[in-house]
Amino acid sequence: MKYVIILGDGMADNRMEQLGGKTPLEYANIPTIDYLAKHGEIGLVKTVPDGVAPGSDVANLSVMGYNPFEYYTGRSPLEAVSMGVELSDTDITFRCNLVTLADNHADGKPKIYSEKIIVDHSADEISTVEAKELIEFVAQHLETESIKFYPGVSYRHLMVWKNGPYDFELTPPHDILEKKIADYLPKGLHKEVILAMMEKSYELLKDHPINQKRIQKGLKPANSIWIWGEGKKPALSSFYDKYHLKGAVISAVDLIKGIGICAGLKSIDVEGATGNIHTNFLGKAYAAVEVLKKGHDFVYVHIEAPDECGHRCEIDNKVKAIEFIDQQVVKIIKEELDKSDDDYSIMILPDHPTPLNLRTHTSDPVPFLIYKSNVKKESPANTYNEFSAGQTGIYFTEGHKLMDYFLNASKKSK
Repeated sequence: MKYVIILGDGMADNRMEQLGGKTPLEYANIPTIDYLAKHGEIGLVKTVPDGVAPGSDVANLSVMGYNPFEYYTGRSPLEAVSMGVELSDTDITFRCNLVTLADNHADGKPKIYSEKIIVDHSADEISTVEAKELIEFVAQHLETESIKFYPGVSYRHLMVWKNGPYDFELTPPHDILEKKIADYLPKGLHKEVILAMMEKSYELLKDHPINQKRIQKGLKPANSIWIWGEGKKPALSSFYDKYHLKGAVISAVDLIKGIGICAGLKSIDVEGATGNIHTNFLGKAYAAVEVLKKGHDFVYVHIEAPDECGHRCEIDNKVKAIEFIDQQVVKIIKEELDKSDDDYSIMILPDHPTPLNLRTHTSDPVPFLIYKSNVKKESPANTYNEFSAGQTGIYFTEGHKLMDYFLNASKKSK
């Protein structure tokens, strides 16, 4: 048996007037996924436990079978692992976004840093090449013996504080879009250090040649860093030891790669994988098929595009991203596996909702779909979406137990 998880990050949503009172999943044309729903099983799963911030870190740990209460040590250290950054037990890591800040004023006068608003957590999905130069420029001016910066993918970067404090209250930038940042600046005993770096970064970046060129092209400038997502060195138990399956992970983003590497999964890089709607959907699908052909039993295909569209409130693009997942990922993987002699199981789900009207994550349950090629079944559900899944009565209240059920390691817990 071969096992495939196809995760559409942030794919779940709310019903919207602009889509005729439907969610993007309901509105999208997804014939392959709907076929699997009709011949499989759908239900709801709560991937983010109550009382825990609804991030992709916690949610993907749950989906991968790890209880966040046991294994979660922060988002940024997982990204550090993917980036090959060696961590000691006393290092504190931070996500360092390149963001766009703007003055929200009528008098035309520039505002102090705390009075600015955050208009884009991704600086218009800045390219990795541009971002690398900007982060390296920031590093030249802000690094110390104990604080180092590491460039990542697009707007997502890393800061490591050797023997650093762990007393911060930091806010994800995608949670405060279009809001004045004053109420969301760093809090904690050592907040002045991080705030000073953020303020200094604005002075360094606002007139940088790369940003001047971006403005001329009609793109938002990456005019500040935003530091958040602190954490400590992670330690996940082996996926192979848990499930006795040789596995791989395919993703464009360091967070998911890092979770996979920590779990002992092979991380597969796909050329043209970007973490947005312009990613190489087909490349990910064929890479998944290839890794299964080469002897792996399990592959986790993560697609960031719906989440980014949700954060950016791009309604049409979120629908398109879901349709691309159906036609260029799910369909290809199913067709290729149907040609093989192996039985297979596919699970499709989001990690969390990223509602377009909120532009950030929520902890609501998400719909899952499980299709097994060796089980002939007719489900009353003809479609896969948030509401058809809710009508089945199948509900995993502990998200990390869904993997056990998917891999037939245990009976489902409702």
